[in-house]
Amino acid sequence: MDSKLEAVVVPVTDVDRTRHFYRALGFRLDVDEATRDGLRVVQLTPPSSVCSIIIGTGITPATPGSFRGQLTVPDLEAARAELLARGASPSAVIRCRTGCDAVTFDDPDGNQWLLVEGAPLS
Repeated sequence: MDSKLEAVVVPVTDVDRTRHFYRALGFRLDVDEATRDGLRVVQLTPPSSVCSIIIGTGITPATPGSFRGQLTVPDLEAARAELLARGASPSAVIRCRTGCDAVTFDDPDGNQWLLVEGAPLS
């Protein structure tokens, strides 16, 4: 079966606050739709990514702050500096068990992202 991961759901408590956080990091806003029955879906895509995140209300029973994700960047130090400049609080560079260097940062709910350096993005 051929397949592509299109989106992952990130559980949050305050959709607008989290939307603002990811937009400040440069994520593209793809969708922000609400229905009368309280469902709201916000889809955001990291720069150069084909996979998006979805935040909202009424879309997941997962606990806010329980999500763990990974982003691959071509230059870890540059990515860390950009996160700082855009208002995030990245960790110092750490060494992973697999031998790679990485940086972590949390969104406003404590959902954690691991940034690892990888091949240039195409």
